[in-house]
Order: sequence, then C-alpha cells, then structure tokens
Amino acid sequence: MRGLGVRGLTVALGITLGVLLAGHLGADEAFYRGRTIRLVVGYPPGGGFDVYSRVLARHLGRHIPGGPTVVVENMPGAGGLVAANHLYRVARPDGLGIGHFTGGLLLGPLLQQPGADFDARGFEYVGAPSREQIACALSRATGIVSIGGWRASRTPVTMGGTGPGTAQESATRIVRAALDLPIRIVSGYRGTADLRLAVDSGELAGACVNWSSMRSGWSEVLRTGEVTVVLAVAARPIPELPGVPLAIDLTRTPEGRRLVEVGVHDQGALARPYVLPPGTPPGRVQLLREAFRATLDDAAFRAEAERARLDIDPVSGEDLGTVVERLSALEPALVRRLRAVLLE
Repeated sequence: MRGLGVRGLTVALGITLGVLLAGHLGADEAFYRGRTIRLVVGYPPGGGFDVYSRVLARHLGRHIPGGPTVVVENMPGAGGLVAANHLYRVARPDGLGIGHFTGGLLLGPLLQQPGADFDARGFEYVGAPSREQIACALSRATGIVSIGGWRASRTPVTMGGTGPGTAQESATRIVRAALDLPIRIVSGYRGTADLRLAVDSGELAGACVNWSSMRSGWSEVLRTGEVTVVLAVAARPIPELPGVPLAIDLTRTPEGRRLVEVGVHDQGALARPYVLPPGTPPGRVQLLREAFRATLDDAAFRAEAERARLDIDPVSGEDLGTVVERLSALEPALVRRLRAVLLE
C-alpha cells in the first residue's frame, strides 16, 4: 500500500470490500438454487394469514436468485405462539424458513406473556404486506347496528378471540377497556375462518377481525347483512366503511387514547410480519427483503392479491425492526396497564 496516500488507500479498501460483499452475495444467491423455502404460518388454512402466504408463495420464488420453490406450512397453536417460538428456538437460521404470525405477539415478552419464549428484537424482519385495520362486526341476531346500540346493551356482547397477544383479541380487549363497551370475550379460536363459523352458528355475537380478512372471508354475510360492521379500530378511516366510527375518536380518557395508540395503532404496522430466525446470515436477510419488496410490486402478484381482496400496504423489514425497538422502550407504567388489559 506504500505510495497510495490516504485517497488511494480509501479507494483500494473500497474495492476490496466491494469484492468481498459481491462474493458473499453471489454465494447467497447460489445457495437458493434448487432449494425449498418454507413459509411457516401460525394459523390453520383458510384465514387471512394463510391466504396472504399462499398468494405470496406463488410469486416470491421468481424474485429470489436461483428460483427456489416456496411452500406454505401451517403450524397453528396458542394464537400463533407455537410458530413464533419454533422460528426463534427451533428453526435453522439458514434463510430457508420464514415465519408469519400476528405481530401482536411481539409485545408478549415485554408484557411477560406466558408462553412467549422469544425476544422480539432477535428476529430478522423481512417485511409485512399490509398494515392491520381491525373492524368489529356484530351479527344481525344481536339487534345492534351502531356503536350507540352497543354501549346501551344491558348484557355483555360475546366476542370471539384468537388468543392473548393476537391482533384480533388485543383490539377487542382494548376497545372494551378504552371505550367501556360491554364485552365478554371467548378466547381460543384458531383463526378468522373459525370465528366466522362461530358467528354464523350463533355461538358468538361478533368478532373484531382485520378488515382485509373480513372483507374476503366474510363477504357473503356482509353482503346479506347477517353481520354489520359497527366500529373500526384503525389509525385512519377505512374507505370501504364510510360512516363507521374510529375507536380513537370514542375514547373517553387520555389513558384510553394511549392504549388505542400503542396497543392497536403501533401494532398495525407489525400486524402481519414475515420474520427469519435470529442469526440468519445478513446477506440472505437482505436478499429476501429485496425479493419481498419486488414481489409486492410485481404486477402478477398485485392482480392475484386484488382478486383475493387482499390489502397491499407494505412495511419494510427495516421499519418493522424500528417499531420493535421503539416498543421495547415503553414507559413502565404503560407496560403494566397494557399487561392488565391484554393478558389478565
């Protein structure tokens, strides 16, 4: 290096690093040739998480150098915790296993949720296809068609839940606390499809579900008026639900507003994360992030997502990681209140 000077040395080091990086990227690209990537979905077939993943699986491989096969593997249990713990504790960090479960579980360790055997900051985040927008719908049998009617109910309205920490149940618990709504929660349903069947049969009076999943999986009962959406638990109005009030606008105390903001709105960006196990090689993390972004921009993917009535409002893997770090720094008093509302 003698005689190069500072500028020459900088250029030489830059070239060396570029060659090394290119070598690593080339190795990661070659790694996927002839391989199979498993999308591990924490819920049974038929629900929103499953539908998103099956549409994604049909297109993702075309955007990964080497053209690997992408398959969906359902691993339901404990509201998605089985899959989350598997990705963190069991799955090999080789870039061949990608997990998909509700982002509400990522608050679990902070809230000391039983069964949350992971550190949310340890996952590598690939991205999310959309932000969560929860809608609460009630069956015709309740006779309730407005939030005013719900508040006036003399008996608790039986709402279904998919387990503590899941987006659907968290939203239901938060509106019960923040809006003082009469609600009795029956937990333990495996996913959106099971909730719909329970409402259809009269087992439940209603449920709070991601609007994208409800719109696609509950389309017939929405069309016939067998169920009516009376509340949106979202950061902004849902265009397809004009006149449906936002939960944040109905809170009655500063604490209630904060619960909705942190427990629902902040969770909206995290709602549908695709994650990799801790320790996945950085080159493969970056390659999969880029492939994920390219897939969501792909015209064929977009067309199929539209036919399936899936919302596409992407969140990058980098942004998901930032939200997780911000949530890990919440003030202790708010963490205690969230724990009381969401888990107790």
